[in-house]
Amino acid sequence: MLNTTNTKYPYFELIEIVPELEFGKRNYKPLNPVKAGNYVPAFNLTNTYDRWQQFYNGAETHGPVLLRSLLNKPLVISFYSHHWKNAGSEQLKQLNAINAEIKANGGNLLVINADKHDSLQKLAWENSLSLNFYHDTNNEIAKKFRIYSDDNPTWNTFSGIDANVPLIATYVIDPSKQVLFSHIDHDLSGEVPLKDILTAVYGAALEVSTKRSA
Repeated sequence: MLNTTNTKYPYFELIEIVPELEFGKRNYKPLNPVKAGNYVPAFNLTNTYDRWQQFYNGAETHGPVLLRSLLNKPLVISFYSHHWKNAGSEQLKQLNAINAEIKANGGNLLVINADKHDSLQKLAWENSLSLNFYHDTNNEIAKKFRIYSDDNPTWNTFSGIDANVPLIATYVIDPSKQVLFSHIDHDLSGEVPLKDILTAVYGAALEVSTKRSA
């Protein structure tokens, strides 16, 4: 309580003193993405309608997704978010260019979409994309690949990103979920080593075929 009898040197009761909050610096844990040779922890894909977006030559299509057929072959799995802007769209265009070769080599391609956004339909139409997208609610799959974490938001590393989204990453995994190839676009160039992807798919498909015929 303020002492009104001594205006030159007022004093306060201790109860009125509110200490300033001390905000300690938060320690962020760096991401540690899975690499070739690692096994990805089990993750689930569901047939829920709102999880999938399929495009053929730019037009959105609707049809059943055969998960068993998708996962029983070497799988190229690429992570995408519209927040990556040109780097993300360039990656999709390059993957689309080899989609037919991936299938011819005995594999499948799936794009994991971090966030549903109207721009995807426009991007697919303008570039005649023929790709399957799976919406990764709460980044469940990205966390399995260790390319997303609440403890290390994307904006800590990349300027111009105002949302915490997975890294731009592409993997090739076999049916046992072992990583055969990994690539992360740290430079945001949109470049993808297409030949390396195809080589990994072909080698994995050959091994799968050999095991099944043994």
